Amino acid sequence: MTISIGVLGAAGRMGQAIIASADAAGVTVKGGVDRVGAITGSFADAASLAAQVDVLVDFSSPAALAAHLAVATDAETPLLIGTTGLGDAHHAAIDQAAAHVAILQTANTSLGVNVLRGLVEQAARVLGTDWDIEIVEMHHRHKLDSPSGTALLLGESANIGREAASATALNRFDRMREGAHEREEGGVYYASLRGGSVAGDHQVIFAGEGERIELGHRAESRAIFAKGALRGAIWLAGKPAGRYTMADALGFA
Repeated sequence: MTISIGVLGAAGRMGQAIIASADAAGVTVKGGVDRVGAITGSFADAASLAAQVDVLVDFSSPAALAAHLAVATDAETPLLIGTTGLGDAHHAAIDQAAAHVAILQTANTSLGVNVLRGLVEQAARVLGTDWDIEIVEMHHRHKLDSPSGTALLLGESANIGREAASATALNRFDRMREGAHEREEGGVYYASLRGGSVAGDHQVIFAGEGERIELGHRAESRAIFAKGALRGAIWLAGKPAGRYTMADALGFA
């Protein structure tokens, strides 16, 4: 079945990558809008676009999320959210909207990263808190959020794995390393690098006494994220109201 999508944040890097990859995925882009208005198609704004497509795909900005949730809910159009840099208030708003419309929210749409999540969770479950966890990520010079949404996603997977293996409450926290202090057991630490045109590199390091395990993923182009987003949009079309993840779309859940 061919589905139609509307791209929110169509002028951005990911918006353009999705539009460029749609034909190959068997998806019709009916239109795309950005904060300046229509980028492709004849739609004046997100609301008019939402009423004419099977799925909305949002790679815009956290500031635009509330408006996009509102138009998706009003039109009862499923919404895939790939925007990163979201906070607790954004996630609460997504939960509220998901009671009325199907929403797939993820910090990373690539197949490889979602496989990596499962490997990280499994390793953390087996190794426990005796092994330190460090996550290193690098992106292009224009990326604003730090740590990246994908790094936080991998950290969450590590915490889930540790908690599944523990009968007691863990000292769970996520921290960027700043200044001089002793490493605390049970934490997930992050290092963020920015420069050049890097699409996205992520490495999860499990460091034990006398040995080390490194699990990683390198994105060589944004096309992999566009391909995953389109696969997620195809899966999301026609789904009942609820909050979904890429694990659901890829059959990992």
